Amino acid sequence: MAASDGRYPSIFVDSHAHLADAAFAGDRDDVISRARDAGAAAIVCIGESLAAAKVASAIAIDNPGFVFATAGIHPHDAAGFEAARDLPLLRALLRESVAVGECGLDYHYDNSPRAAQRQAFSAQVQLARETGKPLVVHTRDAEEDTRAIIREARTADVRGVLHCYTGSAGLAEFAIDAGWYVSFSGIITFKKWTDDALLRLIPSDRLLVESDSPYLAPVPFRGKRNEPAWVANTIIKLADARGEDAIGLGETTAANAQRLFGLAFEAA
Repeated sequence: MAASDGRYPSIFVDSHAHLADAAFAGDRDDVISRARDAGAAAIVCIGESLAAAKVASAIAIDNPGFVFATAGIHPHDAAGFEAARDLPLLRALLRESVAVGECGLDYHYDNSPRAAQRQAFSAQVQLARETGKPLVVHTRDAEEDTRAIIREARTADVRGVLHCYTGSAGLAEFAIDAGWYVSFSGIITFKKWTDDALLRLIPSDRLLVESDSPYLAPVPFRGKRNEPAWVANTIIKLADARGEDAIGLGETTAANAQRLFGLAFEAA
């Protein structure tokens, strides 16, 4: 898809990119430059571990007003989470970060015991309450327990986003009712994607888009290392499914990301 295409969004925000990943170690600056050229107004750089969060923070410092870091503990790593040790470190990182996460529950892979996942997730909800930051949430095959912790977050007046969402309409509606957002990735461009009704379900003011790079490159780049510049292709598919204009949807989702994360950038 060329930038000269009249349907190509002129502005967007990549609400979830793993720029701290080693996959970008050799050309991270070029990746960020290509995102700017493609119309990105900002990138939320995910720190899904203490180590990744430190790198994400450094990337944000090097790209002020364009890259914004997060800090959290992914459910895959929850078995190693120690609140007394890790929460102070996360708290320090969050002084320069826009969200807590990526955190959540993954009962598909079960890389950590489910009880440990719930404990780490709940602790990060309370950290979000304390710091006034939103949550970036990963949920897979864990809808009942995700609902319970969204309910906990609502009681704590904490909002968040269900990132790279492929779950049920019911959980999405539950999250939206709690004041949350829902984000879609390049998965929605894949041939196996069949739930365009879900894409239409999310209200325009609760909708985000993301790359989840270096994973999940959208068609026509599927199979390659993903990067934020290609979020535009996801927006085009999302706009087609919703019967909306891609340029307008890019602007809307950018404004939503700016509002949720408190991003300080100037929309073009």
